Amino acid sequence: MNADPHPWAAELASLHAQVWTRLLRGVHDRHAAARHLTLATVTPAGMPQARTVVLRAADMAAGSLDIHTDLHSAKVAQVRATPFAALHVWDSAAHLQLRLEAEVAILTGAEVAHIWARVPAPSRLAYGSTPATGQPIAHSLAYRKTPDPASFAVLRLNIGAMDVVHLGPDHRRARFMRADGWAGEWLAP
Repeated sequence: MNADPHPWAAELASLHAQVWTRLLRGVHDRHAAARHLTLATVTPAGMPQARTVVLRAADMAAGSLDIHTDLHSAKVAQVRATPFAALHVWDSAAHLQLRLEAEVAILTGAEVAHIWARVPAPSRLAYGSTPATGQPIAHSLAYRKTPDPASFAVLRLNIGAMDVVHLGPDHRRARFMRADGWAGEWLAP
């Protein structure tokens, strides 16, 4: 059998560190697998909703990730009703699946003004739409995009648990939880 090309998957501490290395890379590298993650929320009626979002910040010490969104989006309404979400990343180069469980805080106004100030002008068009995002329109282009800092929100995902699966020559699975200081435990894959 060939040597595992990902020796970091053999130990809990190095596997956890690799998860954060890949999340941090996702913030700055537009080609990184963790740049575009799947965010899942639940509607007030209990229906799951999943969509691709862009990772904008990662803080290993705080155990948090940030996603920018329009304050009027369905995901914000869903998080208001149920402040929990799941994130999914598939990193094909590392044969690594990340499933993260998080409690979500919605940050707006003055508390995100310093972040809005760093959003490039073309990207600001994603925050402010008439009619509001997700509303019915008469035809495909019957909307207007106008940058609006009052429509800008940051979803801060405070990670509570990580389920990590490495599909190398030997499959490995681990669960890391904030409650135990991210010590981790092996699970059957």
